Amino acid sequence: MVAVVWIFALLTAAIHIMVFVWEALLLERPAIHNAIFGVPSADVAAVRLWAFGVGFYNLFLGCGLVIGVIAWWMGQAVVGRTLVTYLCWLLFLAGIVLFIADRMGMGRERGKGVGGAIAQSTPPLIALIALLFV
Repeated sequence: MVAVVWIFALLTAAIHIMVFVWEALLLERPAIHNAIFGVPSADVAAVRLWAFGVGFYNLFLGCGLVIGVIAWWMGQAVVGRTLVTYLCWLLFLAGIVLFIADRMGMGRERGKGVGGAIAQSTPPLIALIALLFV
């Protein structure tokens, strides 16, 4: 079961590192701001600073998961497991918040952000469930 935890923690990390690239580095591309985030081109300048900062939060969270898995794999089980557990809870709950924000119609039409909420919350939830059996 430890392997399942690590796989889904690393998948969660990969998602957040990819989102960092989209938010902090590629936001100005229409395929990113419009197609992925639903931000019209006219609004990119207004959200650029926010997206840049949030992108780095995603990078740091993803890197924390990678460090936790590596620490656990290298024999630092208490440190690694604690870091992975905490960050998986944080990212699962953040996905729930994203879902609630979507249901409230914050930022775009209701239902347009469900995919992002599912992508953010499902992998860490699977890791957390697997942690129950470790």
